[in-house]
Amino acid sequence: MARPKRGETLSLTIDDLAFGGEGVGRADGYVVFVPGGLPGDRLRVRLVQVRSRFGRGVIDAVEQPSPQRVEAPCPYFGRCGGCRLQHMAYPAQLAFKAKQVVDALERLGGLKGIEVRPIIGAEETFGYRNKMEFTVARAPHRRAPHPDPLPEGEREETDGTLAPGGGEGRVRGLVVGLHEADRYDSVLDIERCLLQSDRMNALLGEARGFFAERGLTVYEQDSGEGLLRFLMLREGTHTGELMANVVTSAPAVSELAPLAQRLQARDPGTTSVVMNVNPKKASVAVGVEEHLLGGRDHIREGVGGLVFQVSAGSFFQTNTRQAERLFELVIDSAGLTGTETVYDLYSGTGAISLLLARRARWVYGIEVAQAAVDDAGVNAAANAITNCTFVCGEVRFVLPSLIAKGVTAEVVVADPPRAGFHPKALHALITLGARRIVYVSCNPTTLARDLGELVRGGYRLEWVQPVDMFPHTPHIEAVARLERVGS
Repeated sequence: MARPKRGETLSLTIDDLAFGGEGVGRADGYVVFVPGGLPGDRLRVRLVQVRSRFGRGVIDAVEQPSPQRVEAPCPYFGRCGGCRLQHMAYPAQLAFKAKQVVDALERLGGLKGIEVRPIIGAEETFGYRNKMEFTVARAPHRRAPHPDPLPEGEREETDGTLAPGGGEGRVRGLVVGLHEADRYDSVLDIERCLLQSDRMNALLGEARGFFAERGLTVYEQDSGEGLLRFLMLREGTHTGELMANVVTSAPAVSELAPLAQRLQARDPGTTSVVMNVNPKKASVAVGVEEHLLGGRDHIREGVGGLVFQVSAGSFFQTNTRQAERLFELVIDSAGLTGTETVYDLYSGTGAISLLLARRARWVYGIEVAQAAVDDAGVNAAANAITNCTFVCGEVRFVLPSLIAKGVTAEVVVADPPRAGFHPKALHALITLGARRIVYVSCNPTTLARDLGELVRGGYRLEWVQPVDMFPHTPHIEAVARLERVGS
C-alpha cells in the first residue's frame, strides 16, 4: 500500500496505547497515532499528519467501541489537555500503566526478567489533587461548554461582570482554566475540575469573579503587558487548610488584598492567600518575590503522623492519600535499623526525610528549591526531629561535595524530577557506593535509563513497584529497590 495522504480517511482497529496515552493503529503496516483511541476500538480516522514512518489522525467516528471504553464524566474531556484517559475504565488504565513500566525497563533500560510487582491503584479516582495551577488568559471568541449551560434566554455579559443568573465564572474578558490539548495558545475556562475538591472549585469560581469584577488585566506573553498570570490552589487533605496563590507580572498588593477577605468569606478554611511575582517571560507559576495578602504564608498537611508546612513555592506530592501509601512503601524498602546514615536526594519539603529520620541515625536531604529547604527545616523543628540536615543546591553539585567531605551513607532514597538524574549526579551516586538505593520515579523512561546505568555501575535491581498517583492521566509513579552487588 502507498503511504496514505493527509486528509485521507481510514478505518482502523486500535491495538495498543503509546506513551502519553494515544491509541496506536495500523493500516497495511503504516502506523497511525490516534488521540482518544483505545485498544479494541474500530475507528474511522482522518489523517491530519503524515510522515514517512507514521501518521497522526483524529477520530471522525467510533464504528465499534472498545470494551474498555466508558463515558467520560467531565464536559471538557477531549479538549482539555489534562485527563486524557477518563474514557478508559479504571482497571484498564492500571493495566496500561503497569505495561508502560515493563516496556520502558525492557526497551530503554535493557532490563529483562525484572520483578515488576502488581500496580497499586488509587481508592479515590476523582477529587484527589491537593494542588492545581490554572492559567489566566484573555477570553477567546468561542467558549468551552459548561457543565450547566446558561438557561435559554439568558446571555453572557461582555463588560467583564457576572451574567444575571449565570453563577460564578460566567464572565467575558478573561478566563481562568487549563490549556487545550496540545495547544499552548488556547485556555479553556474551567468552572469545575473533577480532579480537585468542591472546596477548591469554589475558590476557583470566587477568584475568577473577583478578577473580572475588579477589571484586572491579563498578562500578554508577546507584549509583556498585563497583570494576572496564574492562579494556584492548594488544600491540606488531612488538615482542611486552603491556599490561593495569585501569580502576577508585577507587585499589586493593594489591587489583590481584598481577594483574601473574599476567599475567606467563601471558605473559612482559607488560611493562606499570597501573591507571587514573576516578571520574566517564562510561563511558569513561580515567583521571584512573594507578598502575603491574608492569613499565613503556608498551609499544613499531615502525613504518616507528622505535620508538614507547605508554602506556595514548595514541592509536595499532589495526591496526599496515595502519597501516604507511596511513603510507606519507600520507608519499608529502605530497610533501616536505626544505625544508618541516609541521603534523601531531591527531598522537597522533607516529607520522606522526616519519615526516614524516625528509623535512621542521620538523614541528609538535598533539594534545589530554597523555599522547600526552608519548609523542611521548619517541619523538622515542628515535629521535634533533630537528626536531619537539609542542604540547598543541585544534587549534581552537592552530593559530590558531601562525599569529598567524607559524608557517606549506607542507604539512598531519591525522588528526582521527570528528567531523572543528571549524569553527574548519577555518577556521584555510583561513586558513593551505598549498599541500598530506593528510587522513586514519576517517569518510566528516565527511570529505565537511570536503572540501567546503576545496574552497569554495580547494583542489582531487586524489584519495581508501580503506583498510580494520577488516575485518568497517562502519568505513572514507580518505586525501585537496588542492592549493591556483594554488599
